[in-house]
Amino acid sequence: MTELARQAASGLDTDGGLGGQPVLDRLVALLDLERIEENIYRGVSPPHSPTRVFGGQVAGQSLVAAGRTVPPERGVHSLHAYFIRPGDPKVPIVYEVDRIRDGRSFTTRRVVAVQHGKAIFSLSASFQLAEEGVEHAEQMPDVPAPESLPTLSERTAEYADRLGLRSQPRPIDIRYVTEPPWVTRGNPKRPSRNQVWMRADGTLPDDRLLHVCVLTYASDMTLLDSVLASHGVYWDLDRVIGASLDHALWFHRPFRADEWLLYDSASPTASGGRGLATGRFFSRSGQHIATVVQEGLIRLPDHPA
Repeated sequence: MTELARQAASGLDTDGGLGGQPVLDRLVALLDLERIEENIYRGVSPPHSPTRVFGGQVAGQSLVAAGRTVPPERGVHSLHAYFIRPGDPKVPIVYEVDRIRDGRSFTTRRVVAVQHGKAIFSLSASFQLAEEGVEHAEQMPDVPAPESLPTLSERTAEYADRLGLRSQPRPIDIRYVTEPPWVTRGNPKRPSRNQVWMRADGTLPDDRLLHVCVLTYASDMTLLDSVLASHGVYWDLDRVIGASLDHALWFHRPFRADEWLLYDSASPTASGGRGLATGRFFSRSGQHIATVVQEGLIRLPDHPA
C-alpha cells in the first residue's frame, strides 16, 4: 500500500479542505489497492464515510482490481455490476478476481468484493484492444459552460446541513446545469432531466485505467436524482429509502476524468419499488464518451403510488 493510501486510511488531510488536489489525491490513494496474493487485492474506505460504503467507491476499486490483471494496452469498454449487501466502511474490502477469458481481442474479468466472509458486490468487466470500426453518436445537449455555473458549495449553501454536505470532502467538482432537485422539489414544472458538469477536482496522472475508474466512481453520483426529480422528493429532505441495485457502464471513446464532462441523465420508468436511470457522458468538445444505466431501490413511504 502506498503512503497516500495509508494517509487515506488514517484520515490525514494536509489542508483540511473540502476539495482540490489534496482531496483528489486521497481518492487516487483509495483506488491504489494493496495486492494480497495473486488475483486478490484489498481496499479501504475513507474515515468520513457514512454508515455504508459509497457505491461508486466499491465499483471503482473493483475495476482497479480487474484492471491490475489485464495488459495495459487493453482498455475497459464495459462493466456490469450488482450491489449485493451494504458495505461496512470500518472494515477493509477484499477483492477476488476471476480471470474468465483472455482472447485475441477481448479480455473478461469477474470481481467479487468480500467483507465479513460474504459478498457485498460483484462486477464483470470486459477489456478490448483498440481497433477501428463504424462511427456515429448522438449530439451533446446545448448547455452553458461549466465556468458560468455556481459551484456545488454555492448551490447547497442553504441546504448543506440538512443534506449532510457541510464537512464532506468532495474529490469531484460538480456544477448543476438544470436546477438541482432539492430546489425544484415543490415545483410542478420541475425538469425531467438532471444535467451536471463534473470533473476530478485537480490533476490526475496519465494512467488510462485510473481515469476510467475515477469516472466509474463519479458515475454513481447524481444519477438516481433523476428518479427522485420525477416525483418531487429528495434524499434527507423527504422520507426516501434508496440504494443502488445494479450498475452498467459502456466506454465509447478516450477521455480524461480531470477535464469537464457533461453528465446528462433521465429516468424512463419506475415501478415495483425500483427506479431506472440512464445517463450519458459527453466531453466538452461534444464527444459521447460513456453511457450509464442504473436501477435503484426507491421507496417513498409518505408518497402516493
